[in-house]
Amino acid sequence: MKIGATMAFSHLTEPGFIVEAAQLVESAGFHSVWLPEHVLLFAEYASHYPYSQDGKIPGNPEGVLDPFAGLTFIAARTSTIRLGTGICLVPQRQPVYTAKAVADLDYLSGGRVDFGVGIGWLKEEFDNLQMDFKTRASRCLEYIEVMKALWAPGLSSYRGETYRLSDCHFYPKPVQSPHPPIFFGGESDAALKRVVSHGDGWYGFDLDPGQLEQRLQRLGQLAEEKNRDVSELRIFVGPSTKPINSESVAQYRDLGVEQLIVPLMAGNIDRLARRVDNMLELTSAVR
Repeated sequence: MKIGATMAFSHLTEPGFIVEAAQLVESAGFHSVWLPEHVLLFAEYASHYPYSQDGKIPGNPEGVLDPFAGLTFIAARTSTIRLGTGICLVPQRQPVYTAKAVADLDYLSGGRVDFGVGIGWLKEEFDNLQMDFKTRASRCLEYIEVMKALWAPGLSSYRGETYRLSDCHFYPKPVQSPHPPIFFGGESDAALKRVVSHGDGWYGFDLDPGQLEQRLQRLGQLAEEKNRDVSELRIFVGPSTKPINSESVAQYRDLGVEQLIVPLMAGNIDRLARRVDNMLELTSAVR
């Protein structure tokens, strides 16, 4: 089982620290780094954040660095670590520009992109972007199809319910073929159905091993219903607030998790280095 790191950088983060942090986790042997996305955040919001008891984002952040800008910056100063969007809010973005961001990052990094995607939860963000919140799930799938059409060899075109794309040139194409792997986030049945229908894998979040086992059983059922081999689906999990110790790490591994994506955040490089060492110790048995 591989170990990745989820990190978050903001306007309070010095650019030099981003470089140091990425180089530190790469040299320590982490397989990947994942950056989240929110273009707008709010002091007050009615939407319910699904991964906290009070429905609020922990720490009350005011903003995060765009994942594609951050990952491109990291790509230029690293050589092996994979670069993940954790997650890209596909239905609130223009799909051609998103396809371009993914393809260019894959090109510039030498094929290191893992494209984590989801439908979003913060209605206020969608509203202020003038993007319809209610249709975000169906639009997400169609936007993914638009991107796949653009990433395919030769001329690109697409005809769907919400988007049409005339014959056009789109370059560079991604280095990875047929495209960077697509990992859908979300833990509901609807999210798992998106994994089966349009994904290369699943990025489950804030799940302990027991919760993960239950969701994996459901994923297998949904895959069987659609005649898809569940073994084709790659499983990534971010424990987030759930305990990370030698026992839980072994349980994740035994459940077939390919990559465990652990939180690694700190205000300075010395503190980050200590957290990296601690995480490496906890996960040493599976690396």
